[in-house]
Amino acid sequence: MITLAVRLKNLAFLLIAVLVLGFVGIRYADLGRFVGVADYYTVDVRLPSTGGLFTHSDVTYRGVSVGRVGPIDLTGDGVVAELRIKKSAPHIPADTRAVVAGLSAVGEQYIDLRPQSDTGPYLADGSRIEQQDTQVPAPVTDVLTSVDDLTRSVPLDDLRTVVEELGRTFEGHGDDLQVLLDNGSAFVQAADRSLPSTIRLITDGETVLRTQAEESRAVRDFATGARELTRSLKGSDADLRRLLTVTPDAATQISGVLRDLDPSLGVVLANLLTTSEIAVTRQHGIEELLVKYPAAVAAGATAVDGGKVHIGMAVTFFKPLPCTAGYGGTRYRNGLDLGTAPALNTEASCTAPAASGVNVRGSANAPGGGAVPDPAKPGSLPSGSGSSAAAASAGTPLPGALALPNATGGGTGLAGLLAPATEGAR
Repeated sequence: MITLAVRLKNLAFLLIAVLVLGFVGIRYADLGRFVGVADYYTVDVRLPSTGGLFTHSDVTYRGVSVGRVGPIDLTGDGVVAELRIKKSAPHIPADTRAVVAGLSAVGEQYIDLRPQSDTGPYLADGSRIEQQDTQVPAPVTDVLTSVDDLTRSVPLDDLRTVVEELGRTFEGHGDDLQVLLDNGSAFVQAADRSLPSTIRLITDGETVLRTQAEESRAVRDFATGARELTRSLKGSDADLRRLLTVTPDAATQISGVLRDLDPSLGVVLANLLTTSEIAVTRQHGIEELLVKYPAAVAAGATAVDGGKVHIGMAVTFFKPLPCTAGYGGTRYRNGLDLGTAPALNTEASCTAPAASGVNVRGSANAPGGGAVPDPAKPGSLPSGSGSSAAAASAGTPLPGALALPNATGGGTGLAGLLAPATEGAR
């Protein structure tokens, strides 16, 4: 008769056996997926080939094991491998590249997940990594075949010659090679100390090279223009030599002219300074005049033909519309009115803005001339050969050649400007 203690022992043994078998089945036989207690989620990876990958290969994320490879099946354009990633693994971004790699040159293959970003969305159960986001190693047979083809393509006689010449090159130069290696080590150490400067130089150099690449068309145009210029100069070699021959004589004559004009030329240039200051503030008006004046002259030249002047009138009262704003204070007077004329309305003027589109008139709408420059002030000419400081004490010295010590003349004001004297008689 089975006692109660034996029954309890049998029941405990049975319970332990069930637990052990369940753990082994779930953990190692992967039976938990049939009852919904799997400790992993699956991700499909489409590959052009296995690349040596096999079922139960390791799956790593940033080099750390996070799962195993499940079944591998064929597809129309390659294979699809099921990755079983542990639920306890960290979140893996969906933007991930799957790379089939090897532990060594002859080691087993595994698949490494290399994320392209650190943010979501993340891989989940049923996710898929497409073939364009994968990489498999080249087949070993292709590598060996390529190496064999390379070795067969090298001429043996030439290879022997190269090896012999290399032996003669380094024979007896051991000390020199040692010095070269030592200096190379010192160079590497110096470069390491200057690494920030080197990185900055490379970065700035990239900017310069990018700019040169963007301006490549302009550089080519400049080179083409320079080539055309040099070709023209080469064709005009005789003229250039003749010009260089006569240049000294012409320079001597120009120097003589400048001496004859001194100091009157300086006076003229000083007086032109006021004119230039007036003109510079009216650049827009002068520009408009220079643009319209040639057209007006050309049109006027065609009006005279055969000793007669041909004039036509184009009446355009409304292109643009006439300005009527600002004339309300002027009393209308009929042309047949013979009575006393009303007082002239001197306040009448066009008050419409220039951007109104009507034909604005009046000096207020003329191009602005800017600030009015200070008028020219009469100065005093320095006399004798005194210094510029002495000349300044007698009055404000004139600009240009008049302020030089060799410019003489006791006159001041307008008379001094119009008839300055020079030292000595010529």
